Amino acid sequence: MTSRRRADYRGVAVAVPVTIPYVRYSTKSAHWWIARALAGLLEGAGISKADVDGVCVSGFLLFPDTAVGLMQHLGVTPRWLDHIPMGGNSGVVALRRAARAVQAGDAEVVACLAGDTNHVDSFRQTVASFSQFARDAVYPYGSGGPNASFAFLTDYVMRTTGITREDYGKLCVAQRTNALSFPHALFKKPLTLGEYLSARPIAEPLHLFDCVMPCAGAEAFLVTTEERAKSWSLPFARILGTIERHNAYPEDPIQYRGGWAMDRDDLYAQAGVGPEDMDLVQVYDDYPVISAMQLEDLGFCPKGEAQAFIRSHTFNNEGSFPLNTSGGQLSVGQAGAAGGYLGLVEALRQLTGRPLGVAVPDAEHALVSGFGMINYDRGLCSGAAVLSRGSVA
Repeated sequence: MTSRRRADYRGVAVAVPVTIPYVRYSTKSAHWWIARALAGLLEGAGISKADVDGVCVSGFLLFPDTAVGLMQHLGVTPRWLDHIPMGGNSGVVALRRAARAVQAGDAEVVACLAGDTNHVDSFRQTVASFSQFARDAVYPYGSGGPNASFAFLTDYVMRTTGITREDYGKLCVAQRTNALSFPHALFKKPLTLGEYLSARPIAEPLHLFDCVMPCAGAEAFLVTTEERAKSWSLPFARILGTIERHNAYPEDPIQYRGGWAMDRDDLYAQAGVGPEDMDLVQVYDDYPVISAMQLEDLGFCPKGEAQAFIRSHTFNNEGSFPLNTSGGQLSVGQAGAAGGYLGLVEALRQLTGRPLGVAVPDAEHALVSGFGMINYDRGLCSGAAVLSRGSVA
């Protein structure tokens, strides 16, 4: 389907960015974190649970409960409900689904919620039960978890394109600079390139600051009509275009590109703006190699030339090409499925004049991309959205 035949997102408002402050470990359940996100959303919008008639939910650790069971736990009675188990792509997909539900009249006020906890052993248990495909393919060889997979990919890209650890380090250092003004970032100390390069190895060529840190937390936003957002005096952003793609390029023996490359022309055609018009970009950043892949596949630079692009920009909020303006997961932390919401919630803050950290000057357009469900050798879900400034406070 081409963008000429697809209905636009006119009349839809995205509002009320919510972050429940992250902690490294928590004995609370994922349900508790998501409940706090809902409470923050209701307070931020000045509405009650009775006003919410649609819900999107993302979380890795709700089992054995379902989204339906969670509604009973939260005391919400929606007429439209979606469970989106797509990890780092959950935010973009929730935005797409919720917007269409509002346009169709299936719901008028959709709470998009994502959260997870992090007990001392929960990440290992999550990895162990994440994918039967991964379990069959790599566990017999003593490998488990994403570090080894992304070390393999990082090594391949470095050998074939000439990108260096210094280039990846520049992204990490810039994001840490952005995080220093963001109150919810777990990493509060400045990071130098020397510290990045000398950090202990995890899985060569990955070192400590290349790897996202699991934590507990939650994120949320509200999708409704522009008319309702204005009646409630809520600052909001508009959706100009969205894409999603699953299991892209399965023929590639190594995942050096993602679904964004298949659909970016459609994204910009929907949006009526191009990559050169973006005032800030939020990419999913579990590892720097994935950030660089998105910069290429979303058309900010040619394929295989991310290193030149990285060397020509600062990536901080007040410099050239503001990237992951809250610090991204590499400096804020990865709260499970909420990591897929982090960039979208931050973009919404920047576009509605409510940044918690340093504001990107005169931000009008933002691109948010997602990447999730890492199987044994690749991420299966990709997506992106272009948002524009709507009504601000």
